Amino acid sequence: MSEYVLYCFAQSGNAYKAALMLNCCQADWTPRFVDYFGGETRTPEFRSINAMGEAPVLEHGDQRLTQSGVILDYLANELGRFGAENENEGREILRWLLFDNHKLTSYTATLRFMLTFGNSGETPVTEFLRGRSQGALNVLNTHLETRQFALGDRTTVADFSMCGYLFWPDEIGVDLMAYPNVERWLADIRALPDWVHPYELMPGHPLPVDDG
Repeated sequence: MSEYVLYCFAQSGNAYKAALMLNCCQADWTPRFVDYFGGETRTPEFRSINAMGEAPVLEHGDQRLTQSGVILDYLANELGRFGAENENEGREILRWLLFDNHKLTSYTATLRFMLTFGNSGETPVTEFLRGRSQGALNVLNTHLETRQFALGDRTTVADFSMCGYLFWPDEIGVDLMAYPNVERWLADIRALPDWVHPYELMPGHPLPVDDG
């Protein structure tokens, strides 16, 4: 049995954050497929695993952790990589994790879900979400003008968090070419040893075709 078990599915950028961290650390881990689109996260059985009804969930020994930011912080401490080297760095990582969860992933992920999986088409809601996503990407693009990664010249869990939904450029509903520093940063992350695209790293892609 693997040391780490990650409850995940291929379309989840939040799960990808943890999966990418585990893979880049060459950790002994196994993905456990969560049938999100089949309704598994709404079942009593899954809610007994995570009352929030979300993936990812990380199991490690007697630990069971939820929320991608918590999992990334835990893995950085357990695996000794991609974490903070001092208290100031720790606060800076936390700052970008909070920014990502509140400003970047929150809007980008919702926009992608509506357009790609909800087939909503363009609506006032998607227009609003796109504007918020673009605002967050502008902040990140400006920040990356003077540094290779979020904290400088080395990758941290802040980068793994913020990149989670950005490796689907044809799905997220925002033109990343408008953010050259973000595109360069994503290329640098892709160049990391053991980087794997989310659709290849986690189970569940492609989705079954609905013939109805």
